[in-house]
Amino acid sequence: MLVMEFKAILKEPQKVAINEAIRTARFVRNKVLRFWMDNHGIGKKELYRYNTQLRDEFEFVKDLNSHACQASVENIERAIKRFFDNCKNKNPGKKGYPKFKKHSRSVEYKQSGWKLSPDKKSIKFTDKKGIGKVKLKGTWDLWRFDHKLIKRVRLVKKADGYYVQFCVKVDNSEQLEATGFTVGLDVGLKEFYTDSDGCSEPNPRFYRKSEKRLKFYQRRVSRKKKGKAVGHASRTSNRKKAINKLGRTHLRISRQREEHASVIRWSETQHWGDWPQGLHLDNLNSMLVRIQPSRNLSDIPTPRY
Repeated sequence: MLVMEFKAILKEPQKVAINEAIRTARFVRNKVLRFWMDNHGIGKKELYRYNTQLRDEFEFVKDLNSHACQASVENIERAIKRFFDNCKNKNPGKKGYPKFKKHSRSVEYKQSGWKLSPDKKSIKFTDKKGIGKVKLKGTWDLWRFDHKLIKRVRLVKKADGYYVQFCVKVDNSEQLEATGFTVGLDVGLKEFYTDSDGCSEPNPRFYRKSEKRLKFYQRRVSRKKKGKAVGHASRTSNRKKAINKLGRTHLRISRQREEHASVIRWSETQHWGDWPQGLHLDNLNSMLVRIQPSRNLSDIPTPRY
C-alpha cells in the first residue's frame, strides 16, 4: 500500500465543513464504542447495525458518507480485536483496552463519496457535508495510477493546514538477487548509526537543537488563559494560536527526521552499491541513558529509518 499526500487548498467554509466531518466521524466511533461496552458479547454485525441506527437517528451523521461512517466502525473493530489478541497471547503490560477519543484529526473515505478530476489535480467530495471541490498541491504523480487502485482517501488536519492522503494499492516489493552481503548497524545517541565496516553517521539531534524554541512556545501556551475576556480579543482564540505555533514547531522536527532518514537511506545505497542481503539492527541499551532519558530517546533512529 502506497500513501500519497497532497496539500489541500481550501476556503474558510471548506475548512469548517472538514472540521464538521471529522467531528462526525469521532462521534460515530465513540457511540459505537459505548454500545460495545454496554453490550458484552456482541459481534461485528451488531456494530454495523448500530451504525445504521445512528444514521437514522441523527441527521448530521446521515450527511456524512456511509462508507466514511463504516471506516470509523472499522477502527473500533480493529481496536477491539487488538485488545483481545493481547489478552489471548498474554502480552506483558497494558493490553490496550479501547478508549474514547476526545481529539481527532482525520476522516477517512472509502471508494465512494469522492470523485477525482480528469487531470487529478483536484478532488470533489460528494456527500452532504458541503466540502465540495478541493485543489491538490503536491509533487506525487497520481495520474500514473488507475482510479480503481485508490482504496482510501483521508482528510487530515495538521498544524500547518489540511492534507489529502490517497492510499493506493500497489505492489512495492522488489525481487532482488542474493548477494551474500550482510551489514550490521548499531544505533545510539552519539552516532546516528555505526555499521560493521566502521563507517558512522553523526546524530543531527533535531529535538535538542529546537528545544529552546519549544520551551518558548510552551511557555506562551501556559500563560494564555482560557475563556472570554471583556474589551479585547477572545482568550480562547489567542490560546489556539499559541497551541498552533507549538504544533508547527513539533511538526517541523518530525519532518526534519523524515527527511534525514530518506537522505541516509539514499547515501547507504550509494556507499554499499547493492542493498545487502542481510541487515542486522542493534537496539539501544536503555541502561546507557542516565541523564534526561526522555529527551535523549527522542533523537534515537526510529523504525521509519
